Amino acid sequence: MRLDKFLAHTGYGTRKTVKELLKSKQVEVNGKLAKDGKVHIEPESDQVQVAGEKVHYQEFIYLMLHKPQGVISATEDKLHKTVIDLLHSQDRLLDPFPVGRLDKDTEGLLLLTNDGVLAHNLLSPKKEVDKCYEAVIQGIVDKKDIQAFDEGVTLDDGFVCRSAALTVLSTNAESQTSTIQVVIHEGKFHQVKRMFEAVDKKVTYLKRLSMGPLTLDKDLKIGHYRPLTEAEMKVMEDYR
Repeated sequence: MRLDKFLAHTGYGTRKTVKELLKSKQVEVNGKLAKDGKVHIEPESDQVQVAGEKVHYQEFIYLMLHKPQGVISATEDKLHKTVIDLLHSQDRLLDPFPVGRLDKDTEGLLLLTNDGVLAHNLLSPKKEVDKCYEAVIQGIVDKKDIQAFDEGVTLDDGFVCRSAALTVLSTNAESQTSTIQVVIHEGKFHQVKRMFEAVDKKVTYLKRLSMGPLTLDKDLKIGHYRPLTEAEMKVMEDYR
């Protein structure tokens, strides 16, 4: 990796700013003064110092976000606020991206990372990664719906979903609504909403609680995020 890119990715500003650091003789590589930002270094083995302080390089970033409604799961968009816009500038340096997507009006767990292998494995249909959602449904969800989900509902495009575990948490006869949890194994576009449409009901609120072994931190406020803990990283190892 080029030295100027390394320094830019570790929070020392733009390449123009890094160039000024080099000119002012503040950068050392393995104890020797560095003047050229184009020089190649090995981030894992070379020792880089700026103004006498050692620079610590982080190759990957893993962030748990409690996605709010009204924000899209994308890295950039000209019209709408994205999940990347919610990050502090320091946390954007390693170019994280959302693993999968949550609809604009859906909230809940979203993993942001730049680890392509992990993202691929979590999203691969072959891995059959469970995704658990909580939802408010317009309509009373009954045993027929539970059975239909268990057998695998057919979406509007003919796709037959795998068996899904549907649990009714509560019902409200007055408002004719149900609060449910559902665990699915695919990640089709608007899948949960379309599954309920297949049984003549409508999702009015949707929140993702978990994805694979990763569960949304109950203390993480909507719109906030944090790095994964060591314990969370350990349970994710099977997907890397």
